[in-house]
Amino acid sequence: MSEPVLQLRHLSVDYPTRAGVVRGADDINLTVYRGEVLGLVGESGCGKSTTGAAIMRLLRPPGKIAGGEIIFDGQNLMELSAEEMRRLRGARLSMIFQDPLTCLNPLQRVSDHIVETIQTHRPEVSEKDARKQAAELLDRLGIRAERLDDYPHQLSGGMRQRVMIGLALALNVDLIIADEPTTSLDVIVEAQFLDQLRDLQRQFNLTIILITHNIGVVAELADRVAVMYAGKLMELADVRLLFDDPLHPYTRGLLGSVPNINLTDDNLQIMGGSPPDLINPPSGCKFHPRCPRAIERCQVEEPSFKEVRPEHWSACWLYE
Repeated sequence: MSEPVLQLRHLSVDYPTRAGVVRGADDINLTVYRGEVLGLVGESGCGKSTTGAAIMRLLRPPGKIAGGEIIFDGQNLMELSAEEMRRLRGARLSMIFQDPLTCLNPLQRVSDHIVETIQTHRPEVSEKDARKQAAELLDRLGIRAERLDDYPHQLSGGMRQRVMIGLALALNVDLIIADEPTTSLDVIVEAQFLDQLRDLQRQFNLTIILITHNIGVVAELADRVAVMYAGKLMELADVRLLFDDPLHPYTRGLLGSVPNINLTDDNLQIMGGSPPDLINPPSGCKFHPRCPRAIERCQVEEPSFKEVRPEHWSACWLYE
């Protein structure tokens, strides 16, 4: 493994509501290494995007970080002021959001977005030079320079997503958090986007946290995979090891429900039940009401997240 870029230590996120407190991320311990793509997967509502927003300290009220540390390049981001975090975002940390059309300012041209990003963090760069950098960046991303002065609505979904990548790459950031980056793209554009993201990752040695519920995207891009359920980490392993021999019953259920051309029949496995109510979560292991291999201990005692075999972590009593 290379050096750690990001370490989450006992990170927890709460959403206070009238009905009670929803724990969107629960005691997350995770290390991201320089140059790797870490896939963060799970069903909708499992805490993936909450974890990403917490790292960026961009949680929307009433969401708040209830505890833990976010160590980025040796510095605890929880100790930084709002202004210090603002200077860090874009310069060293960046996020690609699910829907670029809602994230890009409809009243600003593409050039305005990129030039503003560059000049905000590097005020010594002139507008002319920043515009030149923006044109070169878009050209590398497959967008012609003459589209620089287009507005977001004049671009296709794939082009808008590439502009979002351009904003992340404008200042050679250390870590990119890609939150469901292919959600708004059709299958053809998605394939082109993934090819481009893979090429850029290799070219710039990017460190990426890829948040998605699309197992196929993870298999295509990720080096390691972290599986989340009900705000908890359930499994963490190298992508090939996790796909070939998953340890946790929840991971097995996720992989079994994915269409596979090699299936001998037309039936997919169905994981019964639904994710739990996080205001009143089940006791013990949060997955036990849906788990086909649950034992009595699962109902009363929560398993710890530990290394079951070299570089393969899981939270399951089956491996005690």
